[in-house]
Amino acid sequence: MHELSIAYSIVESAEEAARNAGVTKVKAVNLRLGKLSGVVKDALLFSFDIAAQETLLEGAKLNIEELNVIAYCPTCNENVELPSVQIFRCPVCNTPTPTLIQGKELELTSLEIDDENEQEVTNATATHS
Repeated sequence: MHELSIAYSIVESAEEAARNAGVTKVKAVNLRLGKLSGVVKDALLFSFDIAAQETLLEGAKLNIEELNVIAYCPTCNENVELPSVQIFRCPVCNTPTPTLIQGKELELTSLEIDDENEQEVTNATATHS
């Protein structure tokens, strides 16, 4: 299960960003996850709790925004959402759509911290390939 190593990487990046911002407790980690990222959402959620133990993120929630696959269709000259991760053809005109616009992301977007002001640490971006 490679999701555990990814979870450790996310926790490490988030903890570093939190420390750099002077934060002592993180309530939530916000992540963007593309359907072609190769990461199983449920396994990552489970692994995150393990990886966060004894860190500033212990007890934090992992919020995952799942991103659909979007590709550019040269015939329609626009970005289209693909109905399946296995068929890379435009759903409108059936043209092959090899140019991906979205769907492979694994991006830490922000942290929600535990303080009176309910601030958010943004640009704590970490990506994993």
